[in-house]
Amino acid sequence: MKPIPFDHTWPYERQMGEVYFTECPYCGEQNILTHMSANSLELAKDRVKQRLNMPCCKTTMIILEADEDYFWTNERLR
Repeated sequence: MKPIPFDHTWPYERQMGEVYFTECPYCGEQNILTHMSANSLELAKDRVKQRLNMPCCKTTMIILEADEDYFWTNERLR
C-alpha cells in the first residue's frame, strides 16, 4: 500500500470527547467544533474511511485514516 503524503494531513484536537480543528483547511475559519462522533474517530483510527462535513463551509473531508494527532485524507490540504 502506498503511503499517504504528509501534505494530505490535517491536525485535530480532542477536548472533552469532542473533535476540534484550530483552523478549517477549506475556508480558514478558526476554532471549528466538528460533529464527529467518538465511534467515527475510532473507525478512522482503524483505517475505515470516514466522511466529515465541515460545519463552517459545508465541505466534506474524506478521512482515509487517523492517528492521535492527524487526519490522513485523500486530498492535498497544505
